[in-house]
Amino acid sequence: MKPVQFEIEGRAWALLPLEDYEDLCQQVEDAADAESMRRAQARDEESFPSSFVERLLLSGENPVRVWREHRGLSASELARRASVSNAQISAIESGVSAGSVQTLRRIADALDTTIDTLVLR
Repeated sequence: MKPVQFEIEGRAWALLPLEDYEDLCQQVEDAADAESMRRAQARDEESFPSSFVERLLLSGENPVRVWREHRGLSASELARRASVSNAQISAIESGVSAGSVQTLRRIADALDTTIDTLVLR
């Protein structure tokens, strides 16, 4: 890439092919993404695949089910870990019941997340 350099009203400018410009933009975006990832890892934050985020935020699926499946748990295992009944998990995941705050707190703890992430809508 060899840009054409010129001056307009005392300011230096460079003209380069569109393909080179797009490559530069991609490199800047990649560098910003890498820096964001480095900062997240430095804070020891959990990262999530885009499919999880889409299911949780965009698809309208039940957040408890999405989190449970993301953690690789069966409904009965989640019920056991949260000390609630299988029926409660089923009712919450199917939308029959919203679940009490106490139940949702237990489920959130069992899923290693916050109660806020379970009541997204």
